Parts: sequence; C-alpha cells; structure tokens
Amino acid sequence: MTTEAGTAPLAQRSKSLGRTIAVAGALLLLVVAALLSLAIGSRALPLDVVYDALLHDDGSTAASVIWDVRVPRTLAGITAGAALGVAGALIQALTRNPLADPGLLGINAGAATGVVLSITALGVTSLWASVWFAMVGAVVAGLLVYSLASGGRGGATPERLALGGAVIAAVFTGIGQTLMLLDAQALDQLRFWSVGSLARADSETLRTITPFVAVGLVLALVLVRPLNALALGDDGARALGAHVDRTRFVGLLAVTLLCGAATSAVGPLVFVGLAVPHIARLIAGADQRWTLPLSMLLAPALLLFADVLGRIVVRPDELDAGVVTAVVGAPVFIALVRYRRTVTT
Repeated sequence: MTTEAGTAPLAQRSKSLGRTIAVAGALLLLVVAALLSLAIGSRALPLDVVYDALLHDDGSTAASVIWDVRVPRTLAGITAGAALGVAGALIQALTRNPLADPGLLGINAGAATGVVLSITALGVTSLWASVWFAMVGAVVAGLLVYSLASGGRGGATPERLALGGAVIAAVFTGIGQTLMLLDAQALDQLRFWSVGSLARADSETLRTITPFVAVGLVLALVLVRPLNALALGDDGARALGAHVDRTRFVGLLAVTLLCGAATSAVGPLVFVGLAVPHIARLIAGADQRWTLPLSMLLAPALLLFADVLGRIVVRPDELDAGVVTAVVGAPVFIALVRYRRTVTT
C-alpha cells in the first residue's frame, strides 16, 4: 500500500515536471513569435527566405530588410519584453501587491523625464543618445523612491515603497509633461515614443540597453529565494534568515535597471509587466523560482505577438505595439482577475 510519505515526493516530482513543461512551452512560444516577427511586416516573407537570409547575407533586398530592420526590432522586443516581465514580477513580490506594475515605483516616469530633458535642454535627437539620459532618470527615480521608503522606523516596507513610488511618479510625470508642453519639438518627437513601439529600435540602441538588462536579470534571479521568504511577511522572512532590507534594495536596483533600459528603448509599454506575472503564477504557482523564468519568456512572446498583430491589422501602415498591448491586454487582465476571484471564493 502506498503511504502518504511515499506520495508526497511523487506529487512534488509531478509538479516540477509540469512546471518544466510550462517553461519549455513558453520558450517554444517565444521562438514562434520571433519567427513571425522576422517574417511578417509591410512585406511578408516566406520562412524559407527568412532562414536563408539569416544564414547567408547575400545583399538581397530580403536579407537587408531582415538584418537591418527586423532582426534589431525582434531582438529589442525580446530584450525589452523580458525586462518588463521580470520587473513586473519583482515589483509585485517586493510590494506584495498583485496590481503593481513597472510604473508603480516611478521608474518609468523617471526614464521618460530623462528623455524629455535630453531633448528640451540638450537638443538630443538620437534614440541611442537618449537611452543614456533615460537610464539616468530611472536611477534617480529609483534612489529617490528608496530614500523615501527607507526613512523612519521599519525600513522600506511594501506600503512605503508603493507610496514613495506614487509620489515620485507624480512629480516626474508633471515635470515631463510641463517640459513637453513648453517645447513643441519635444512633444512631436516624443508622441510616438510615449505610446510604446518597437519600430524605432536599432542595433545601436540594442547594444546600449543589453548590459543593463543582463545585470538586472541576474540580480532578479539571485533574489528568488529571499523573495519567496518575503511572501510570508517581513517577520517570517527574517525568521527564515532572509535579509529583508537588502533584498528590497537589490530588488529595487534590478527593477530600476530593467525598467529604465526597456522604457528608454521602446517607451512605457502598458500591461506587459502587469498581466504577464499573473499568467506565470496561474501556470506555475507563486514560487519565484518558476514565476521569474516564465515571466522572462512569456512577456517578450506577448510583446512580439502584439507587434506582429500591429503590422497586420492596418497594413501597409502599422499600429504601435503599445496600442495593441493596451487594447488586447486590458480584457485579458480583467479575465485573469475575475478567474482568480472565482477560484479563491
């Protein structure tokens, strides 16, 4: 007869196998999205042509379109999507707020203000150059949020992080919008970026943001165990040996790097960092060892599918990816919330 002690390891292995299959499925989904991103545009290319162009750059029109336009755009979608997905999962874990997103801590607003200042004060017109100012704005916003949240007794609690982020986001948003209203050139240059789009991403921008995203992802993956402990509350986390303040500081640093890099390159995309961690938890549970990798794969897949859909629906023109994620993401997120509420009641 099988005992309870014998069934527990079996159930655990079955759950781990299911999660591993989910990660593999998410990876396959991302590969499909990347192939569609390379093949579909104002001019559709057969997959065999895409394959040949990737292996042999013969200088043909198809090869030029793929290597000069679609490869940088696809890689930017993968990089920015992974950054936003993991940043969203991190913020929700750090604040213990399932409705938190990369905009909650003011990082996106800081990055956007850095871009506005680079245009209005210095006349920067290059997307590559504005990335650096966006990163500076994101870092300044992150430091201000942590300074506000960590002051006083108790340190940087989830409530203080959320309130500090709301304050900093409001301040930076007000500054950025005021500067844009006073400068017509900046307003014209930023109106497409502010929606969120992959269309302007190029190889230089990709090379600039990749190191920031790589460091942010490494920091996030290092925090998986402390984040699981934080889910039990600060006292429970300390009882398990987790360094609560250090975990929140490193987590906020990772969020700053990830959100700053992604926002600077593709704009403040909505719903990607908010909805994807919910989907990951729905598939694999609340364990951050699985939530973070799933978010890292599902978010870029979602972003690339949104970008491909935007190229199709109004061809030969295209809708920005930020518009598509907002239109498609809102009802999906509402359905997720209603489903979770039904399950828990």
